[in-house]
Amino acid sequence: MRFCSSPYFYSRRKTREVVVGDPARGGVAIGGDHPVVKQSMITCDTMDTELCVQQSLELVAAGCQIVRITAPTVKDAANLRNIVAELRARGCLVPIVADIHFKPDAALEAARWVEMVRVNPGNYADKKKFASREYTDGEYGAELARLEEQFTPLVRLCKELGRALRIGVNHGSLSDRIMNRYGDTPLGMVESALEFARIARRNDFHNFKFSMKSSNPKVMIECYRLLVARLDELGPDWNYPIHLGVTEAGEGEDGRIKSAIGIGSLLCDGLGDTIRVSLTEDSPNEIAVCSDLLAQIPLLTLPAGSSGISLDSAWPFDPFTFERRLTPEIVLQDSCKCGGGQTVRVVVPRATWEKVAPKIRPRDDVRPEAVYEDLNVSEIDPTRDFSVNCETQLMTVKDGVELPAIAAFRLLAAKLKRLGRNNPILLKDCLRLESVALEPKIALLRASVVIGSLLSDGIGDAILIRGETGGGQSLRLAYNILQAAGCRSFKTDYVACPSCGRTLFNLQTVTARIKERTQHLKGVKIAIMGCIVNGPGEMADADFGYVGGAPNKINLYVGKTAVKFNVPEAEAVERLVDLIREHGKWVEPEPAAVPVHA
Repeated sequence: MRFCSSPYFYSRRKTREVVVGDPARGGVAIGGDHPVVKQSMITCDTMDTELCVQQSLELVAAGCQIVRITAPTVKDAANLRNIVAELRARGCLVPIVADIHFKPDAALEAARWVEMVRVNPGNYADKKKFASREYTDGEYGAELARLEEQFTPLVRLCKELGRALRIGVNHGSLSDRIMNRYGDTPLGMVESALEFARIARRNDFHNFKFSMKSSNPKVMIECYRLLVARLDELGPDWNYPIHLGVTEAGEGEDGRIKSAIGIGSLLCDGLGDTIRVSLTEDSPNEIAVCSDLLAQIPLLTLPAGSSGISLDSAWPFDPFTFERRLTPEIVLQDSCKCGGGQTVRVVVPRATWEKVAPKIRPRDDVRPEAVYEDLNVSEIDPTRDFSVNCETQLMTVKDGVELPAIAAFRLLAAKLKRLGRNNPILLKDCLRLESVALEPKIALLRASVVIGSLLSDGIGDAILIRGETGGGQSLRLAYNILQAAGCRSFKTDYVACPSCGRTLFNLQTVTARIKERTQHLKGVKIAIMGCIVNGPGEMADADFGYVGGAPNKINLYVGKTAVKFNVPEAEAVERLVDLIREHGKWVEPEPAAVPVHA
C-alpha cells in the first residue's frame, strides 16, 4: 500500500471536487485543483444568534473560508436558520458547517439551513458505554443495519438539498462496536469512516470529505496515511477530499507545534484539501497559523519532476505503523549517549551553547546535551553515492545539499538501509541558514514540520535547531518539539480542546488556572475538556482529566474513568490537585528558575 507516490517528491493527491454551497454565491469548492481551504469554529452558545454572527464575521475577516458551528440539540440546529439568515443579510456568504454529535434529528434539522453537516461516526446514532463484548458477525451486521437506517435519511436530505457532508472520525470517540472489533487503532478509525462512506455511496451521494483527528500527532499521521491508502485500494472513484487537523492541540507554542507536526507533515506528502488548527485561544488566531503553515509547504518540499536530481525509490520507513529506526547506541559527547534505547538528544551550535550554558542550573531539564562543532559526525550528501565503514558513526546531511530537509534525511535513511547500515542520525531543521533571520513564529512552524515529520517516520536520534536564531528560544523549541512528537517528556503535557458552543466553562481561563497549579509536574499528562463529546476517549493516554459535566459542574477523571462527579467549578482545580496527590504524582514546585534568554 502507498499513501503518496514518493516520500521524496511533492505531488498533491488528486481528489474529486466537493462543493460546499453554491460557488457562484460565495460557496467553496474543496479538492480537485483548488487551493487548500482554511476553516475554524466559533466558540459561543448556538442559541446566542448575535454573538454567533459576530464571531463568524470575525473569523471571515481573519481569512476563514468555512465556519463551523456546533448544534448539540434540535433547538440549536433550528437556530442555525436565524444565524445564517443574519449573516447573509450582512453580506457574508461564507459556508456554514453544523457540527453534530449524538443526535440524528439535529443533523436533519441543521441540513435544512447550512451548506455542510459534520457527523462523528463514533457518536452518531451510537451510545458509548465503553462496554467490552464480543460481536458475532450477525450481531455486527445488525449494528450496521441499524446505523444505515439512522444515517440514510441525512444522506438523502443532503443529496436533495445540495448539501455537503464531512465524515469526521475522532480518535477519542470511536464506537463500542469499532473498539471491540478493531481496538483503539488507526485501522479502527479508518473502518469507522468507511462504514459511513459506504452508506453514502449506496445512495449515490459523493459530496463528502473525510477527517481522522487525534490529539496525538503520530497517531493522526498514521490514520490519514492508512485512510488514503485504503481509499486508493478501493478504486479511483474513492478519491474523496481530506480535512486535516490535530484535535485538542492546546494553546501557545505547544498547540502550534503539535498542529505543525501533524498537519504540516501530511501537507508535505501531498495530502490535505482543508485544514483547521485547533487552539485553545480566540478562533481568529487559528486562521493566522493556517496561513503561515500553508505558506511554508512549498519551501519544505521538492516538486515532482524536478530536474537534475535522481532520488532513491526505496521507502526508509513503514508509513502505517510507527517504529523507531533501530540503531546502535553511541557516545554523543562526554557521557551523553544517543541511539539504541536512548532518548532523542538535543544538540546546539556553539554560539547557542555560549549564550545559554552560563544560565543553566544543575537540575534544569532544558539543557544542551552536545555542541555540534565538537561532534564526530559524518556529513553526507545523500544524492551521491557514499560508503560507511562502521555503524557507530553518527551521520547527518551536509549543509547546502539541493534537497529540502525532509526529503534529504529520508533519502539518507533509505541509502543507509540499502547499504545494510543502521547508523544513528542527527536531524537538522534546515540545511542552509537564511540571510535574514526568520520570524520566531515561522521558525517554529518550519522546525516543527521538518523535525516532527521525520521523528514521526521513526527517523532521528538527535536534533539540531538553527532556524530559530535566539539561543534560549531555539533550545526550548527543540525540547517542545520532542515532547509534542512523543519522544521526551520534560514538562507537564496538556490536552486541551479549542472550545465550542458545547463547552461548559471558559476553557482559556480554566486552562491558565490549571497550568498555574500543575505546570511543574514533569511527565504528567492532563486533559482539559469542555464537554464529554471527545473527553473520555481523547483522555485515553492522559493521567488525569478535567471535563465539563454540567453547567458549573466538573467531572474529574483518572485515565478514561470518571472518579469525581459534579464538582463545583470553583473547587475543581484544587480537587484536581488533590486527585493528583492521591495517586502519588504530585510534587511541590521548586522556586522559580531564572528564564533562559538570548
